[in-house]
Amino acid sequence: MKSFSSRIIDWQRKHGRHDLPWQGSSGPYLVWLSEIMLQQTQVATVIPYFQRFIERFPDVTTLAAASEDSVLEHWSGLGYYSRARNLHAAAQQIASRHEGKIPDTLDALQALPGIGRSTAAAIAALAFGRTEAILDGNVKRVLVRHAAIDGWPDEKKVEAALWQLAESRLPQQNIAAYTQGMMDLGATVCTRSSPACDACPVQVDCQARLQDRCASLPVPRPKKILPDKHVQMLLLLDRGELLLEKRPPSGIWGGLWSLPELPADIDAMDGCRMRYGHNPHARQALPALRHSFTHFRLHIQPVCLHLEPRVPSVASPGQQWLTPAAALKSALPVPVRTLIHQFV
Repeated sequence: MKSFSSRIIDWQRKHGRHDLPWQGSSGPYLVWLSEIMLQQTQVATVIPYFQRFIERFPDVTTLAAASEDSVLEHWSGLGYYSRARNLHAAAQQIASRHEGKIPDTLDALQALPGIGRSTAAAIAALAFGRTEAILDGNVKRVLVRHAAIDGWPDEKKVEAALWQLAESRLPQQNIAAYTQGMMDLGATVCTRSSPACDACPVQVDCQARLQDRCASLPVPRPKKILPDKHVQMLLLLDRGELLLEKRPPSGIWGGLWSLPELPADIDAMDGCRMRYGHNPHARQALPALRHSFTHFRLHIQPVCLHLEPRVPSVASPGQQWLTPAAALKSALPVPVRTLIHQFV
């Protein structure tokens, strides 16, 4: 029987994905960008964002020279915005410390913001042919099932064992095809539910299949009850314009433009007067929204307040008045974009 890695490489060449926009002779910049975008996001979702992003930022130099607002605007809707901020910071480091060239070693790649061990290894393998092991979610699933490894894969002890297993199966050559093959296999065949085992190149010695455990492996994340947080979002309307506020650089939606917020137990009209100095003369409650994060659920009660004309009309620092159509061109969180769409 051929080795595990040889079977993966053969399968990838015949059945793997070869037409993704960052494949071929696209160079390390596009590989790096794709790996960052693909963190916790599926390929089908990433592709249109990737294509729009490289139209605006075709290389490291252009990305490094851009404003953070512009980068976040082109990331808006993809989620996990710390990835965009780290990408921008990494581009600036590459421009200033590496003469605009993406480093090709694991240590140098990991020293850049937003690049962990697996992402660095993927860039090193796919862009530079370095023999490095990756361990993203798809690869974890393939290895867990093939070796019938018990335990939640993100648990430290289990993850350490998976790293050892991933490194032990690396090929001596064709590392890019192997790396892509492992990702492709997990994404298209060894899927989370209803895996297509008959199409798998390593099915013959897959322990989960032999033990009839494909449905129960990998062991799922331990269930955790998410806390609920409640907030009011104010759509302050004055002469056809909405007020947007820049969020702090860290925390949820860091660096994005959002709507003014008030605690859920404060009267919106009173809060508007006290916090923002604007006098509303009409109020309209809108349907509530719910948005889930990794660690909590956010319950949003939007309130539209029609204001008496403001004097002066200049916005305070960290704020801007825009028409709804212009606001939608800004870097906005998804639920805020949903709310503003109602006024276009």
